[in-house]
Formats: sequence, structure tokens, C-alpha cells
Amino acid sequence: MEKKQLNKRMHTARGNKNDDFYTQLTDIEKELKHYKKHFKNKIVFCNCDDPRVSNFFHYFSYNFEKLGLKKLITTCYKNQQMNLFSKCKSEKAIYLEYIGDKNKNNIPDPKEIGIKYLKGDGDFRSKECIDLLKQSDIVVTNPPFSLFREYVAQLIEYDKKFLIIGNQNNITYKDIFNLLKENKIWLGVDNGGTKWFQVPDNYDIATESRIKIENGKKFFSMGSVVWFTNLDIEKRHEDLILYKTYKGHEKEYPKYDKYDIINVDKVSDIPIDYKGIMGVPITFLDKYNPEQFEVKGIANSARWIGFECYTLIKRKKIYNRILIRNKKL
Repeated sequence: MEKKQLNKRMHTARGNKNDDFYTQLTDIEKELKHYKKHFKNKIVFCNCDDPRVSNFFHYFSYNFEKLGLKKLITTCYKNQQMNLFSKCKSEKAIYLEYIGDKNKNNIPDPKEIGIKYLKGDGDFRSKECIDLLKQSDIVVTNPPFSLFREYVAQLIEYDKKFLIIGNQNNITYKDIFNLLKENKIWLGVDNGGTKWFQVPDNYDIATESRIKIENGKKFFSMGSVVWFTNLDIEKRHEDLILYKTYKGHEKEYPKYDKYDIINVDKVSDIPIDYKGIMGVPITFLDKYNPEQFEVKGIANSARWIGFECYTLIKRKKIYNRILIRNKKL
């Protein structure tokens, strides 16, 4: 129950925009280093950040020349204050445009950053922000978790390249999973594990182990955070090394009740010699190479996606599974 309550609280907070969860610069740097070739002469749009304090803006402005960017645009939601966690009471928002270091001091100075006011509240769904989106080539940000599906749908509608943060549970949503299945989006590099997000001082977290204070700032930890993207990366073309066999070890791979589909408990246990459909953990998508495997569907959904299967083994329910087939057999 504790994990569900935390997810619900975070979901509500992001949806209401009462506060925000800011990504640490170290996490941004760790992921973005794998995409440098994509940014040359491109317009980058960060449309869910206060640009004056966002670490996404910090990363792209300080690496503007190194990446060869054409322009950086960032917008914020109803935030005219320098306070990282202002309560969004202003009826207007701003956006910043940065086109590079002009005085050659290698620092994005205030005079080099164009501050412009929006007529509306800066919501990514507003006409003004959509107009900015149309100008951009690549979107990079941490969108509201509660609006993740709507946010991705907009990026797909306007045919934008992107790299965004989300929760691993988003994989099980029908619309998101279909995009993954159709190879229209995929997971990035630094996925899973625990990441820390800066939160307001008054943010209430019941579990002390999920809180830490560093340099007077409060951070909240969240597990199963992943990057979603449609930018090509080397990792996506690397074969998963398989070493176990199905033949001779059939008892280790029981089939689901009523289905000719074997269960695989760990990604590392995927057999090298099985030609049929396999149910594997959701974490498989972190290792997924579409040249090696075909994703058939996802199990245990009331609206099963692509391929019907319920993961019952001798009437005992197990975790959700991604249904795959080895294309190289």
C-alpha cells in the first residue's frame, strides 16, 4: 500500500501543478551524453520547465556550442518568480530563447537570453506553446507524470523527436505500449533504479528513507524511472546475449494455463533456442533490440493488447509479462 500511496500522491501533485519534481543535473548529463549526434543545428524545446532554474535549461545552455545547437526554447507554467517552487499564482508565463554565447565568456548571461511573456498560462497544451513546439526539432524535459499519455500523444501528433522522463508503469498503458510495440518509441539508456528529484521544503513524504537533504535542499526518491525516446541510440541495435537453453530445461519454463506460451522469470534467462511465444518481465524493454525480437503484446490487461494471455500458472497469478518471439530462429 505504501508504494501505491506514494505514486498516487505524486500523480496528484503533478496533475494539479501545485508543486513540481525537478530532475538533477547529474541524471540529465548521464543520459544526454548518448545523444550528442542528434542535436547539431537543431532547435531544442523544454516545455515543462521554469527556464531560469531548470537543470535541462542549464545543461543545454552551457553545452550549446559543444552540441552545435541552433536555438534553445524553454517555457514555464504560470511562474514569474525566481523561487523554484512558486505556487503558480501568476496568470501569465514566460518563455526564454537562447541562441548561443555572444560575448565569448562561455556563460549564458542574462543579456544573451531573450525573455518573452506569454499571453496564457504556459501549459504545454496551449496554442502558444504548441506554436513553439511546431518550431522545434527535439523536445527534452520531465513532463507531468499524471499527463504523460496526453503529453506523448501531442509529440506524436506533431511528429517531434523527443527524450523525456516517465515511470516504468507507463509501459502498461495501452496507447504507450502500442507505440513501443510498433517501434515508434523506445526506452533510453539510464533506466530503472532510484532517482532523486528536488521537491519543495513542505512536501510531505511519509517514509523517511525517501527523503534526503543536501545543501539545504529537499529531495524525494522514486524508483522505476525510465527515459522514453524516439531518437536512435546504439544500445537499441545491440543483441541481448542469450546463454540458457529450453531443450533439456523445460521444467524451468512452465507454460501459462490455457496458453502455449512459456514463462521466463528473468530477462537473463530467456532461452536461446525457443521459437515460440515467451512471457518476459517488463524490464525486457530496456534490452529490446527490434532486429532480434518481435514484441507480440502484453499480458494481464483487461483490454489485452495485440496478443491475448493471462499469466496464470496452475491457477496462481504472477506479474505482468511482455510477450515476445525470437526473430532469429
